[in-house]
Amino acid sequence: MQILNYSQKYEKEVVDLWNKTLTADPITVQKFRKQALFDENFDPELCYVATENDQVVGFLLSTKRKFPYLERGLEPTRGWINVMFVDQAYRRKGIGTALVQRAEEKLKSLGVETVTLAAYSPNYFFPGVDKDNYSDAIKFFEKMGYKAGKESYSMCKDLHGYQISQGTLDKMAKAQEAGFSFINFEYKYALELLEFLKDEFGGGWKRNALISMQNNLAEDCILLVLNAEQKIVGFCMRMIDGNPMRFGPIGVKAEARNYGIGGILFDLMQFEMAKRGIYHLFFLSTDEPGRRFYERHGVKVFRTFVDYQKTI
Repeated sequence: MQILNYSQKYEKEVVDLWNKTLTADPITVQKFRKQALFDENFDPELCYVATENDQVVGFLLSTKRKFPYLERGLEPTRGWINVMFVDQAYRRKGIGTALVQRAEEKLKSLGVETVTLAAYSPNYFFPGVDKDNYSDAIKFFEKMGYKAGKESYSMCKDLHGYQISQGTLDKMAKAQEAGFSFINFEYKYALELLEFLKDEFGGGWKRNALISMQNNLAEDCILLVLNAEQKIVGFCMRMIDGNPMRFGPIGVKAEARNYGIGGILFDLMQFEMAKRGIYHLFFLSTDEPGRRFYERHGVKVFRTFVDYQKTI
């Protein structure tokens, strides 16, 4: 068995092995290129294939930032193992251990002190380790010294026949009486929205809205809440990765949360999606309070992920 730095000659074998092993997350060559090879921080020195008899039997992609990411900057002591898999027929032969150790050694030589599994922004494949679909991976990484943290949840909902409930309509009427208005995004709010998102929720949210604006999709994909002074106090959007069914993020300024604005916004977005013939809603990650909020609106968990980190 050999561990080699990634070369594009392995591309088809790697993607084929991915689809053979990560059965809950099939991928195309195009998606692999976009999220791995074409990520600005991709480094072939941190990407490995394990081969036996000239056949790819394992793969690992790790990352250390070379370019700053919004307000997070370079995060100089942080690294990621984005994805790792080994052919079922070659497991329990030390291949996974060798791949992880190679990545950890290289990351440590670059100044990394903490390695996070999967949850690399902005181009993560997974928000953590799927504890149901990849339980063997959890056992493996725990043996390698990785410690579990919080859980996050992927959730979805069928929107066929969706109607805004009378309860939501009543809440919206009360909010409107208090001076709030709910509108589709207009470009006259562009700079105010970007500043609002940066100040209230951080650069990642600003980036999502900015990309939607750049692609001329914002008027179709973003909803706003204005207060009585016609200032933005709430926001939600969809399609942050180009998939029209993907919901989020959503956020409301603290001063406006007593009126149920978040729930109204979410229901309005569901209605906007149904009007467009988009009958499935999903998002990849929310925390436990988020899960409770969405479950009150009929959204169901379909995957559970666990955060894992290790100090090296």
